[in-house]
Amino acid sequence: MGHRGLGRTTSLCVAALLLTACSGSGGDGPRAPEPPNSPAPSGSRTGGPSEPAPDSPFTPDPDRVPHTAADALRLARKVAASPDQYGPGYTKSSPYESDPAQWAVLDATCVWQRERLPKNVLASITTYGELPAADGRGPVRVSSVVTVHREVDGADWEMARTLEEALRCPDQELRAGEWIKGLFSEGMALGQGTNAYADDSISENGEYHSERLGGPYPYNWSQARIGPVTVASVIKGGKGHTEQELNQAVEQGFSAMVVRAELELGGDK
Repeated sequence: MGHRGLGRTTSLCVAALLLTACSGSGGDGPRAPEPPNSPAPSGSRTGGPSEPAPDSPFTPDPDRVPHTAADALRLARKVAASPDQYGPGYTKSSPYESDPAQWAVLDATCVWQRERLPKNVLASITTYGELPAADGRGPVRVSSVVTVHREVDGADWEMARTLEEALRCPDQELRAGEWIKGLFSEGMALGQGTNAYADDSISENGEYHSERLGGPYPYNWSQARIGPVTVASVIKGGKGHTEQELNQAVEQGFSAMVVRAELELGGDK
């Protein structure tokens, strides 16, 4: 599974959505960051997250950046892609939203756990959707993750840790009976490769395995940072679904989240 083909399509989709938004009326889980004064993790980009990307395509309006947990949660819920934004037939799962006081953390044994938010994170939610099994094809699962940090540095460290985790744990246990194998991560700072739409972006590909549903099926995690906010779209494939179909679905959800984050944060493009 190639990252670069997905990245090219995603950047074009984001650009198209941004153009549409501007021509109108005006307008499973995130990673724990290191403290800003910690040494850069081994998987981070050259220069480390303490060096902001030059010539950002978007500067948030300081008056619209959340400073309280309540405001951050409202923004996160507005930004999270709804299931129907991934494509026709996608519906809400039950439960639909994770506990906003917790987020997912990859432990030392490469198993995902839910833990309380650290003090430097204002809010984090994950919403869940599914394309139900039909016509001999298995279900497809999608998730939308939005995390609002107190400072840009915290969001930058989250992105760096995401890259490090794929190096440390190419095989990960999502929950009992579900795994990702052969995970490969590619990060592109603003201006690198196809990233012309966010301060930073990451794409991860691997194989999804399920005791109940079988596998391997394609797995993709697409993530971006816009100021102090990170957004991610996740898709776990199913029987009978092509990689092209799955890529299109995750690109639609991811692009919608990038556009919504910029619209909610205001500022200059």
